[in-house]
Amino acid sequence: MLAAGTAWWRVAPPPAEPVIPAAPAGDERVERRASVARGRTVDFYTAAPAGHGDGRGLPVCLILHGGSKTAHDFPALGLGRFLTDAANRGVAPFVLAGATGDRLNWQPTGADDPQRMVHEEIPNWCAERGFDATRLAVWGWSMGGYGALLLAQTFPGFVRCVAAFSPAVSPGDNVFTRVDRLRDTPVGLWCGRDDGLYRNVRALEGVLPKPPVAGGYTAGRHNFGYWSTVIPAAFDFIGGMVSA
Repeated sequence: MLAAGTAWWRVAPPPAEPVIPAAPAGDERVERRASVARGRTVDFYTAAPAGHGDGRGLPVCLILHGGSKTAHDFPALGLGRFLTDAANRGVAPFVLAGATGDRLNWQPTGADDPQRMVHEEIPNWCAERGFDATRLAVWGWSMGGYGALLLAQTFPGFVRCVAAFSPAVSPGDNVFTRVDRLRDTPVGLWCGRDDGLYRNVRALEGVLPKPPVAGGYTAGRHNFGYWSTVIPAAFDFIGGMVSA
């Protein structure tokens, strides 16, 4: 609702392009890794906040991308800069790690199993880099938001929390039918009110066994212009959970 005396045309619309903080990226890498679970070589992205070296000893937030992006796109989205910005604001530091899952909804499709890659292989790749793979969170947007919720349901206790942006859920899908499996996993849920998935996301919130502990609904569409505005709040949530 607009404040009294505020005309609608004076309210800035949600940004169309990502709003990236000025903070520098730290140790940010895109490597190629052979994934047995996927039967192919994939891009593997990692980022540590500036000032924290190569991230050794830090907990990990797993990233599950949406259908229009891959891990190769993460540096251009400014994810490493958002990470440094969070640490500069006093959020307990953590690293980001994610690999390309293609457009498979982060679930098995024949012999190609991106969910298994996230559950088994990425933590091992992180441990090889010296990250603390015993303290994990998962964050995803759109298709990746669906996959993040599904991962937490499929492997209860695997992650300490889930942050989902505009998850591509719909009543009756696997996330809805297994929603009780999120009972012991803190959930952060964000969606723009102008997003075509808004009603479905609100329906999911209504059936969660416990209310989301973070998140919210503001003006915004299904794009990184909106998602970039809520990354700081999500990183606040994630940092608090993985450092507890």
